[in-house]
Amino acid sequence: MTGQQPRPGNRPAMASDLRVPPAAIAEMRSQLPRVADEAVTAIIAEVPSYENALSGSMGDTIRNAVQLALGGFLSLASGHRGADPRTPNAPAVEGAYQLGRGEARSGRSIDALLAAYRIGARVSWREMSGVAVANGVSDQTLADFAELVFAYIDELSAASVAGHADEQTTTGRVRQRLLERLAQQLATGAPAESALAAADRAGWEPPETLTAVLVPQSQVRPVLGALPGATLALGDLPELDDLSLLLVPDVHGHRRAALLAALRERGCLAGPPRPWLEVRESVERARRARELGLELDTEAHLARLVLTADPGALADLRARALAPMAGLRPASAEKLAETLRSWLLHQGRRDEVAAALFVHPQTVRYRMGQLRELYGDRLDDPDTVLELTLALALPGTVQEPSEK
Repeated sequence: MTGQQPRPGNRPAMASDLRVPPAAIAEMRSQLPRVADEAVTAIIAEVPSYENALSGSMGDTIRNAVQLALGGFLSLASGHRGADPRTPNAPAVEGAYQLGRGEARSGRSIDALLAAYRIGARVSWREMSGVAVANGVSDQTLADFAELVFAYIDELSAASVAGHADEQTTTGRVRQRLLERLAQQLATGAPAESALAAADRAGWEPPETLTAVLVPQSQVRPVLGALPGATLALGDLPELDDLSLLLVPDVHGHRRAALLAALRERGCLAGPPRPWLEVRESVERARRARELGLELDTEAHLARLVLTADPGALADLRARALAPMAGLRPASAEKLAETLRSWLLHQGRRDEVAAALFVHPQTVRYRMGQLRELYGDRLDDPDTVLELTLALALPGTVQEPSEK
């Protein structure tokens, strides 16, 4: 190698510090296609998110970006007047910026892109330094060359970071609005054609099912963190006061247990899973369950939901079924209705009825005797038994028969 005086102090390397022979620059330039291929191979091997992405057009994009970046650097390093190799030229910067935007659109994180830059810089330096050494470049020039290569790569990676952030900011807001519009259409039962078009515009892959979940607004962020990434969120709904609506994809079957675990102790209420275009049914059930003061899982309260679906019809049924007790004193009617309810639920097993009511079995026998006097053979009629079961099914709903 030829000798060279060291740079004074800690001054960073400048273009004028380089003494790279033109032959070395020419050879490095001829090697750029091969270097780009090796960089892509290394990135695929070391960055999992690029494993399949670089096999097609994205691989060509990365190869071209490597060649453009290093070609621009070699042009600057060859000694063009006033050029600073640490500062990429406009095409290289624009290419890096657009690369960042494209990666954001592809859904890959900036961490993956920066890792690709680091690997590409390592591979490129390994190849170029080999050519430099073979062409007799001095130690100091080689050190300066390394410093400038990595400074140059830093500038390009910064441009890609800016492009990635700008794309996320722009498309993030737009896509969020599109996703909210989709959630609104699904929650209100829009026609299938409209919902399908909205999903396509938002770039949202339809799942098999959706489950409506009502969540206090203060709990939305922690709950979303435990749910699938494709969950749709709709907040500030006037009819839901301080609740937000989440539409959670594919948590049916055995996955529902994990959903309920994530919602427990957070004041949430989950409707049933439904085919994604029919999720309005899940939304309506969750809303009605909330009106009834139910918690967590609507499917744990199906009997109550069914019996309260038509309050007027339930009141009429109860009045008709309990009519034989209408002439009794309210206290007596309530005790007999309570006994009859327990008798129906325990299928006439007197000892179990007595235990449930905390009375003596003889008391149950006495009260059932009174009820048979009032109802006669109708207590053995399946239709009457069904009506009485429905009328008295819910705990705490025994009312004075004379009210209606």
